[in-house]
Parts: sequence; structure tokens; C-alpha cells
Amino acid sequence: MQALLDCIARLTPPQEACRLFHGRGGQHPGCEHLTLDAYPPVLVLTSFAPLEAAALAAIGQALEQRYAALGQELHWVFQQRQSGLPAHTQPMRGSLPEPHFVPEGTAHYRVRLLQGQNHGLFLDMAAGRRWVGEHIAAQGQTSHIGMKVLNLFAYSCAFSVAALQAGAQEVINIDMASGALALGRENHQRNGLTGARFLAHDIFHSWGKLKRLGPYGLVIADPPSYQKGSFVARKDYPRLVRRLPELLAPGGHALLCLNAPELSSQFLHDTVQENAPALRFVQRLPNPPAFADVDEERSLKVLLYRLQP
Repeated sequence: MQALLDCIARLTPPQEACRLFHGRGGQHPGCEHLTLDAYPPVLVLTSFAPLEAAALAAIGQALEQRYAALGQELHWVFQQRQSGLPAHTQPMRGSLPEPHFVPEGTAHYRVRLLQGQNHGLFLDMAAGRRWVGEHIAAQGQTSHIGMKVLNLFAYSCAFSVAALQAGAQEVINIDMASGALALGRENHQRNGLTGARFLAHDIFHSWGKLKRLGPYGLVIADPPSYQKGSFVARKDYPRLVRRLPELLAPGGHALLCLNAPELSSQFLHDTVQENAPALRFVQRLPNPPAFADVDEERSLKVLLYRLQP
């Protein structure tokens, strides 16, 4: 646990949402179960294994000492996750804003730190959101027609916010969870954005509608790796990929995301080659440096493909 304590001793409270300590990457032996995230002004400590009371107290003391030395007020919560059990989150010190919006670049996103294990913004996807914004902005410099974007498994629609801020013409957000889309609407309202649609549908029953709303210059797919009744990567990614060529405009891009440690990037390459050979691999987007892993194939995979004109 010393690596986490050393990180806290050097900590400067960030102004944007980000990961501060990534034990899950395996680069800090003995800390593989621990992460520390910032959702300003709140810190979130997460343990993916039972954490002894003495260890939790030591971490809390280290945080208090650091914030006292900086002359800043400490707000933090602790989340305990165990396989097969609901996540349990408890405030440890300070308070949480309500509503709680956190900055990332020029955008603000609503988070709910005490409601389940998904807080409303996936920090490891920050580089993906940045690429979407840069790609759409660059496209806008060469065309007077804004890009149409399809955001599959949209969750709280953070990709949509990034796309519209960069000048996208329209974003179609689709997700089975109407509650997540309600959070997405809040995000668009907070950022003063229009041009988004929110469809609370099962993606696999909506291809006809999505095709009629297209074609799209960019399709983003960031599905859960394993969510029974929604998406199981091994079984469902091929079903998704084979639909992409009919959704994309010629020369359009598909951003395919996979956050399953047991599946490598080769799984996606093979899936695309078998089910949509017209798509050509462009690059793998790097993850934020804070999410460095001893084995990059176990970390988040974000692969970019292009439909041949």
C-alpha cells in the first residue's frame, strides 16, 4: 500500500476529473486492488478486494495530512467492490455537491458518486473523447457540412457532448437505460448544446431506424464487456460489427471500444476482418498515462477503423 501513500503525499488536487492512482495496472505490487480518482472537489478511493479497517484509516490519515499541508478542505468517499456483490460507497469526510458536475477540458459532466459503481463518467475514456473532438473539429475545417455521429451504448452521452462541442451536425445517442440517457440530457443542457437525439432502445432491435437516420461520418461503440441481457462481447460484438458498413458514410470511421481484460485487441481485429472486411484499421488510441498497465492488452482497447470509400 506504500505506493498509494506515496502518491497521496505528492498529490496536488486536480482541477479536472482524472485518475490519480491506478493500482489495477499492476505497476505497484501490493496495490493491485486500489484506485484513487478525482471528481473535483471530491476524491474517490476504490478497493476491488476487502480492505482492512487499519489500511482504510491509514489512507484517510494520509489524505488529511496532505490536504492540511496544502491548506485545502478534504472531501472523499470510499467504495468497496467485490465480485458478485453490489458496490458499497460511503462518504468519509466533507460533503458532495448536489448536483455534482465535474470539468474535463471545456465540458462539464454530471456525476453521482454514491449511486452504484458507475459514477456517470468513465475516466479511462478521456483520450477517446479528446480524439472525437479533435477529429470532428478537423473535419469541420475541410467541409461546411457538419458530421453526423452515431453513439452506441451511449450511457451518459459524454461522447456526444465532445462531438457537439467540436461542431458535429447531429449525434444520435442510443442506450437501453433511460436513466442513463436522462443523465445525458442533463450533460447537454449544462453545456448549452443542441443537436442530440436520445433513443432508449435495444440497439439490436433498432438497426432499421438507425440506418434511416444515417449515414454517419463516425460511429462510436463503447459497449459493456459483459452485461447479461444487454451485451456479451464474445457473442455480440460480431453482430454489431457486421452492421457498421451499412451505417457508415464512405470514408467514415468507426471507433470500437473494448474493456475486457480477458480479450485482447486481436479479438477486435479478427471480429472486424471476419464480419466487416471493408473496414480498414487506422490506429489504436493510447489510454491516458494515468491508466498505464504492465500488460496493455489487459487494459482498455480503443481501436479506430475506416470504411473504404
